[in-house]
Amino acid sequence: MLEQLAHALRQGADRPAVLGASRTGATRVLARCGELTELADGYASALHQRYGLRPGDTIGVAVRPGPRALAVMLAAHRLGLAIAVLDPAAGPDVLLARLSSARPALVLADAAAQAVAGWAHPLARRAGLALPPLAALGPVVTVGPRAPGCAPALRPARAPLPAPYEGDGDAVIVFTSGTTSSPRAVVHSRGGLAAGMRTVTDLVRPRPGETVLGGTSFVLVPSLAAGAAVALPARSTRLLQRQIRLLRPANTYLTPPQLRGLDGFTGRVWTGSAPASAELLGRVKRAGAREAWSVYALTELFPAAAVEEADKAAHRGDGDLLGQPLPGVGARLSPEGELLLTGPAARHRYLGERPDPWVRTGDRARLTPDGRIVLAGRCKDMVLRRAENIYPGLYEPALHLPGVELAVLVGVPAEEGDERLVALIQPQAGADRRQLRTALQAPLGRMGSARPDALLFAEIPLSGRSRKPDRAAASRLCARALEADGSRPSGTRGGR
Repeated sequence: MLEQLAHALRQGADRPAVLGASRTGATRVLARCGELTELADGYASALHQRYGLRPGDTIGVAVRPGPRALAVMLAAHRLGLAIAVLDPAAGPDVLLARLSSARPALVLADAAAQAVAGWAHPLARRAGLALPPLAALGPVVTVGPRAPGCAPALRPARAPLPAPYEGDGDAVIVFTSGTTSSPRAVVHSRGGLAAGMRTVTDLVRPRPGETVLGGTSFVLVPSLAAGAAVALPARSTRLLQRQIRLLRPANTYLTPPQLRGLDGFTGRVWTGSAPASAELLGRVKRAGAREAWSVYALTELFPAAAVEEADKAAHRGDGDLLGQPLPGVGARLSPEGELLLTGPAARHRYLGERPDPWVRTGDRARLTPDGRIVLAGRCKDMVLRRAENIYPGLYEPALHLPGVELAVLVGVPAEEGDERLVALIQPQAGADRRQLRTALQAPLGRMGSARPDALLFAEIPLSGRSRKPDRAAASRLCARALEADGSRPSGTRGGR
């Protein structure tokens, strides 16, 4: 796929490749195909000639999505280098702990990443971003404009390029988020990376001349390789909405939190990284999208399954329908009911561990007779109440009624190790909470012995780079609310 991209860029040198949005939302060209090719070749030459990098070496990369990040990826692929993605949302402890066994020969960082790791560290932490001192990982060079105090610049070189590396090997090392006691680094091979991108291409089918809205590598590479232009999403909801109206993209890739603030779409819309309810997908289609898809993907295997809104809305059983495994993806359940996946795009291994073809997802699921995957929640999200195991993922989809932005079920510690089950509901802007409470009585009544002890309305905390519900923080929020109310819940009491 990356070879196909390099060829496509050379063939259409004057074609706009990466688009951005101005402060007014107007479209501007960030890079044309020929400029991307020239930058990638210059980076590859500099990394090879000036810094002596060779196939099998690892580089740390902390560069915001855009033309320079894409050029670095293309240069690394040509030279046979592995990229360790230094994600500021992963946490410094994770990066330091795991990169000790795969220390980068060179760290490529833009000025913003160096600020997060340095002088802006206290401010960045408030936004949930943190990087360790980059020099502790390896020698540092600056990609893009330098700011005062930045490392020397990586300047594209004009020296002859080495022949493209054609073997397999490690391509990307990406870190699981958080600061767990046993953080893991996911290693994808060059072959696995190509397989994942082919799956995206076959699923989405981008076409020459189209515009695609999205910011990840798995949007940029297949789209540009097919001859489409890619627009990076604006950060503010207002400008993002204006972007969509001006560009009218054929395909849009956004996370559920990004979708929730928008009210106009075109073409097909794809979302993942966090739960996407049938209600949210239906709202996207009512706002103009021709199709609205939820994609199930993991750091270890992307993408794994997909389902369109019509099929998701028609699902009447317990749990969250993820759809059919995509071609080449195999699915089975462990004896404990955990979903296990395999396929050509699965990670090769975890850093420091032996290869294993099966990925443990950490999700409880069931497989329907026709092979579709139905999610029952995270294995570790079980709530124990009065000696009964309750799995929130089985019941949360039923709570996403019109007017509900997001809904989770969380356990709140009670006496003698027991837990109380609380339904925490985040209403949509302008929704009438009294009417919502009345409407929610029907799905709550169908939960039987899993009926929550309390129903609370509040904004649900999110965490991580994918902005998934932070269940631990939600539990603490509910505990404080119930304590403030002096509540000893019975049935579905509680307000707010």
